[in-house]
Amino acid sequence: MKVYFLGIGGIGMSAIARYCKAKGYEVSGYDRTPSPLTEQLEQEGISINYDDIAENVPADADLVIYTPAIPENSVQLNFVRSHNIPLEKRSVALGHITADKKVLSVAGTHGKTTTCGMIAHIMNTSPVGCSAFLGGILKNTGSNFIFNENSPYVVAEADEYDRSFLQLHPHISVITSIDEDHMDIYKTYDNLHGAFEQFALQTDKDGMLLVKNHLNRLEEKVKHLTPWHTYSLSDTESDNYIWNIRISKGSYYFDYKNEECVWYDMQMKYPGIHNAENAVAALTVCNHALKECGYGLKEREQILRQGLLTFEGMKRRLDFVLRREGRILVDDYAHHPQEIASTIESLRHMYPDKHFTGIFQPHLYTRTRDLADGFARSLEQLDTVILLPVYPAREEPIAGVDSHMILRRIDKMDKYLVTKQQLFPLLEALEPEFVITFGAGDIDRLVGDIAKTLNCIDDE
Repeated sequence: MKVYFLGIGGIGMSAIARYCKAKGYEVSGYDRTPSPLTEQLEQEGISINYDDIAENVPADADLVIYTPAIPENSVQLNFVRSHNIPLEKRSVALGHITADKKVLSVAGTHGKTTTCGMIAHIMNTSPVGCSAFLGGILKNTGSNFIFNENSPYVVAEADEYDRSFLQLHPHISVITSIDEDHMDIYKTYDNLHGAFEQFALQTDKDGMLLVKNHLNRLEEKVKHLTPWHTYSLSDTESDNYIWNIRISKGSYYFDYKNEECVWYDMQMKYPGIHNAENAVAALTVCNHALKECGYGLKEREQILRQGLLTFEGMKRRLDFVLRREGRILVDDYAHHPQEIASTIESLRHMYPDKHFTGIFQPHLYTRTRDLADGFARSLEQLDTVILLPVYPAREEPIAGVDSHMILRRIDKMDKYLVTKQQLFPLLEALEPEFVITFGAGDIDRLVGDIAKTLNCIDDE
């Protein structure tokens, strides 16, 4: 079978491409620009082109899979349509791939990638195993994909963009949050919430729906129709939660209560108080799956303890790039106000006395327009704010919408708006001790040079 991918360098697309390669299919694809991820795919034997011309589409392709990020005027996309080559959206393809498996899926405006990564790592290191399609790079494996045909479980991140997650029918599903986002698709919060309601209702009745506590509106809509369970960081009204949280020698320790018992002194090396909350969801999902497979309480506890302890995290999720005396650099994918606020809160919890300098690249004109006030309030929690121009991704510019919308709403003096080229001289002048980079665009490609700049400051 010959499968061609339009937008193969996307994090979700590349996982499916890797699956097709693992199945023995002939895989190739197109992307707009080379990236570290496309370079990895090429090293794995996948041919990729970077010119949007019809000649690059295999005329004998059995299937073309595309991402909604591909513009409608794409030459290759229109060639495929005009020549009646079988064509599927990424979400549809993922739905087909996972249809005969027990899907462990995480949805939510934020928190889903790390929670999925935790679930995938714990299950992958357990005797049961799993396959996984992740929305980020799992540091333990260096990949966003895990392949295990012998396991009944597949972990799949449930993306609400373009209603993609409605292609999934999970055996166990998690909903971490429902905050306003993707208004270019949903138009109203009611429509967004309705999509999450539908996702929840697609959960197997013999499985489990695990929901962050106090999502009251969702509870009213679907609790009587689904196997409803709740989790939280430390709310004792939840079915699953943690308490007695403390930090020692860089690790989090806490006591985890599930619906059967309490497990004391669980250890998590991955930083961030919000990741401790993600761990509650991941532990609960994996505990339920292992119980289904016949593992007893003590066996499950041992497997979950070891899995949590050895979880190294997700690339670009509270990712410490540089950490030494007098100089720290953290890279984070946060691109929503609540995500930015959570990241800053977690780092403040760990480093209460540091001066935080944040570099934020807004992602999408529509999101910048719709959430400018929220971005400003979140970024105000930093000591110094540096904004980069908006990363457009799939969008055309919108008149009057740019990073100035956020800048002028930030109520503090230490704020800057610079180009990528102006960023480095500014960092040299500021000599920041603790830098956090935020964004879902191409800011990650600057992180290496930012680290070099910080090191050069120390060498002078």
